[in-house]
Amino acid sequence: MPRPKVPLLSADRIADAALELVDSGRPFGVNALARALGVTPSSLYNHVRGRDEIIELIRGRIAGQYLADLPEGTWDEVVATTLRAQRRMYADHPNAIPLIVGKTITDPLVIASYDNLATALLHAGFPDDEVLTVVAILDSFALGFGLDLASPDDIWQPQGPTETLGRLLAGAERGAARSDRAFEEGLELLLDSLRLRLSRLREAD
Repeated sequence: MPRPKVPLLSADRIADAALELVDSGRPFGVNALARALGVTPSSLYNHVRGRDEIIELIRGRIAGQYLADLPEGTWDEVVATTLRAQRRMYADHPNAIPLIVGKTITDPLVIASYDNLATALLHAGFPDDEVLTVVAILDSFALGFGLDLASPDDIWQPQGPTETLGRLLAGAERGAARSDRAFEEGLELLLDSLRLRLSRLREAD
């Protein structure tokens, strides 16, 4: 019997199946992934060391869709482009977030994206001891707005009289339009705050 031209398992196939399993909302684990692939768990261990490595494959698969092209330009352009890409990435794969945020990042593409962001901030004038803090703030911003974009069209639905909220909701945008507006205004506020921080750092020199 001739050998199959394409191996039954590969890192790419495992990553695709794992991401599909997570996106579907079904329980994720090595056994569940093996069933989805139609193989035994021991077969998976011939290609990956365990659950953590599979999660990192998922991270890399997602990042490849959104972060492959590292942004260039001024520091604030790099920040804005990166955050927009991250927000979309998190919004499109919300079920993956609890998995990937709980594991140390090692995927080369994701590391390159963070390195690009950190380098832009450093060249802008942020000191070494503040760059990682700013990166963490930016990351949390993108993560939060990714979940916001993936949330229901109606975020608030008062069940009784309110002093202000109900009136504001009556004419407010909903769904993606609301989230997009909030994200872009929040991004502008965040960048303004960082520009102010840079100005104060320069004045202190």
